[in-house]
Amino acid sequence: MHFVYLGIAIVAEVIGTTSLKASQGFTQLWPSVLVVGGYGIAFYCLSLVLKTIPVGVTYAIWSGLGIVLVTLVSAVVFRQIPDLPALLGMGLIIAGVVVMNMFSSTIAS
Repeated sequence: MHFVYLGIAIVAEVIGTTSLKASQGFTQLWPSVLVVGGYGIAFYCLSLVLKTIPVGVTYAIWSGLGIVLVTLVSAVVFRQIPDLPALLGMGLIIAGVVVMNMFSSTIAS
């Protein structure tokens, strides 16, 4: 169940971060509501995940996948297309998350 909560936390953070740009400095009501709600849900779910997965591993997965997903959403929604070095860096992030999940003994199953 902890990976379900981690997935919800990642999606909620992506919604919050994407809405942060759309809120235009918290001057737009509904994007601002999505920012607060998204981060609230993300941190609540992270608190549940931390009952079973160490904080370092949790944060690495959450932030790593969040970076990749925010970049993808930003490319579609805001037309902010990443260049080759950014894509290579995100590939390394994904590789790191995969290595942690496949080989780390600190991740609870």
